[in-house]
Parts: sequence; structure tokens; C-alpha cells
Amino acid sequence: MEHITLLIAIVIITALAFDFTNGFHDTANAMATTISTGAMKPRAAVAMSAALNLLGAFLSVEVARTISGGIIDEEAGVRPEVIFAGLVGAILWNLLTWLAGLPSSSSHALFGGLIGATLASVGTGAVNGDAVVTKVVIPAVAAPLVAGVAAVLATRLTYRLTRDVADRPGTARGYRTGQIASAALVSLAHGTNDAQKTMGVMTLALVTGGALAPGSDPPMWVIASAGVAIALGTYLGGWRIIRTMGSGLTDIRPPQGFAAQSSAATTILASSHMGFALSTTQVCSGAVMGSGLGRKGGVVRWSTARRMVAAWALTLPAAGAIGAVAALIAERGDLGVALVAVLLVGASAAIWARSRRRPVDHSNVNDTTDGTTDDTIEVNDRGDGPPAPVVTPVPVRAAGAGTEAEVTA
Repeated sequence: MEHITLLIAIVIITALAFDFTNGFHDTANAMATTISTGAMKPRAAVAMSAALNLLGAFLSVEVARTISGGIIDEEAGVRPEVIFAGLVGAILWNLLTWLAGLPSSSSHALFGGLIGATLASVGTGAVNGDAVVTKVVIPAVAAPLVAGVAAVLATRLTYRLTRDVADRPGTARGYRTGQIASAALVSLAHGTNDAQKTMGVMTLALVTGGALAPGSDPPMWVIASAGVAIALGTYLGGWRIIRTMGSGLTDIRPPQGFAAQSSAATTILASSHMGFALSTTQVCSGAVMGSGLGRKGGVVRWSTARRMVAAWALTLPAAGAIGAVAALIAERGDLGVALVAVLLVGASAAIWARSRRRPVDHSNVNDTTDGTTDDTIEVNDRGDGPPAPVVTPVPVRAAGAGTEAEVTA
């Protein structure tokens, strides 16, 4: 193993902590629709996803090269404490959006944190603007649109091909099997794309600390540790975001789930092959919304979609701002690094404690959440008439009784 100083060790541990949050933050990308339709039990789904994330981490290093030598200039004077500060920004934004149940981009949180910390510490010359535009910004806009359009077309084609056998029990079982297969492919793609981002950061830290030569590929121990960290986070299960992706955006049926996941997996794997470090969250969210638009009688909950898109837009600048502040503190020396570490641990503990007030786990992940029916657009199954009336249970107290009975209004 390369010679590693204490500061680089702290950066590597923090990078693995980010990788862990990336795992549970983005579990919904692969498994939300599979869980919401009942194709797999929640625990079994996250276990399968974890194993395939680990496998995917070993399949490529193209995205890692984009991170370690593309966005940030390795030779521009970036120090390990700057990378540490960028990771702090990414972790805290991941935890905040997880608490809110918003499927924001862990990838963009990482990019934002690193860019913000680098700008605050070194200046604009250390950030490769062309790489940011071509390999981050353009994919961020294009990928969810491409996946969404593909999911619309795939959903419509699926329903058209199976319209004569849609009501047969074997058809639903076949789609659930297809969902499991496509979810496995998304999990593999997620490990191939997202685990590499942490590998790239760890490699960048080793290069800036003098432990590796510029332009080096990630060492095998870096690949293995990043794969294990993201797999452990995935197994923990980001149940809050799974709930939002599985039932908060649209009501998913097995054919839609299969179409959405297949479209997302294809988009992610193609981008990984080309070295585009896109957001798997945005790809999968776009595919889920596309599947809702592709089915007659489908539902799109635009209030949730608007909140999600707002989180996407805020991710880069918000994580960047946190990273910049952390960098200014960390630059004060060992005491500054220690202070940033204490603040990170304290803030993370506070967010975790806040989440325990209304816990979401495998036992209630498919429960309906408050507010998910706001701004809903519905059409009937034929698509040629007004929406069906909503029947809302209204609790009324029976006369002379001490309990509540439900009637419909």
C-alpha cells in the first residue's frame, strides 16, 4: 500500500463515509419500483442490490478517471484538506435530502462539494470548466430526459404488446420477474457508475498527497474498499427515498416498473462506458416519471416532482457552499481539520436523531405518505374522459359511542 499520512487517511475514511451515504441514499434508484409493486420483499431487494453494487464496482474505472483527473486539476495545488472539505459538503447535503425523502443526486453533491472547496481554497484555475460542462452539466440535463422519453415509449410499447393478455395472472408474474432482472441490472450499473466516484476522490487524495503519480488508476484496495462501502450503505436501505420513488412520484404497476428500470439501466451503463459521471438518481427518477406518463390512467404527482427538481437544482450550489466554508476552516491547519470533523459528526448525529421522530423502514416503506396526492393529474383507464371522483374516508363519531367509524364522502 502507498505511503499514507494521517491527513490522507482522514480523507480516505471520509470518502468511504460518503460512499456509504451514497449507497443508502441511492438504493431507491434500483429497488423502489420493485419494492412498491411487491415483486420482491424489501429486505431481499436491498440485499440483492448491495451484492450487485459490490460487483459493479470492479467492472470499470472510466468514471473514476473523470473524477480524479478530469474535473479537478491534480497539479493545481489542491491539498488533501480541500478534498476533505468537499466530502463534508457532499455528506451533509446527502443526509439533509435523505431526511426530507428527496431523491437528489449524490453525484452532484460530490461534484458541488469538491468544486466549492477548490474554488474557495485554490481558485478557478484548479477547476476544469470544460470537463464540468461536458461531463457533468450536460449529462445532468440530458440523462433524465433521455431516460424519461425512453420509459414513456417502453411503457406504451409494453402495454400495446400485452393488451390482449394483460389480465392473465401469468402476465403479472412475468413482469415481476422482469422487474427483478431489470432491478439487478440497475444495481450493477449503479455500482459501476457511483462507486467509481468515490474511487476517483480517493485516488485524487493519494495523488495530491504524493502517494500516487498524477494520472494513476485507482489501486485495487481503493476499488475494493469503495465497493464494500457502497454495498453496506445499500443494504442499510434508504427507506425514506425508496418511499418517494416507489409511490410518491407515480403509482407503479409491474409493466411500468419493468420499463422504467430497463430504460434507466441502459442509460446508466451507456454513460459509464463513455466516462460520463451522471446522476443515477436523476436517470431513475426521470424513468419513473416517464413510466407514469406512458400508461393510460397513469398518475404524475407534480408537487413531489417539483420538490425533487428543486433539490436537483440546489444540489451543486448548496453542497458547494458547505464545501467552501469547510475548506476555509480546514485551511487553518490541524485544528481546522479537527473542527470540521467535529462539526461533520455533530451535524450528522443531529440529522439522524431528527429522522427517528418519524422513522421509515422496511416495515412501513410502502405506506401512503401525507401530501403525495397534491397536484395529481389523472385520467381514466380509457384516457377519454374526466378523472374518476376521489372517495375520501372521513372519520365521524357515532352518536353515543366512544369510537370512530368511517364513512365515505
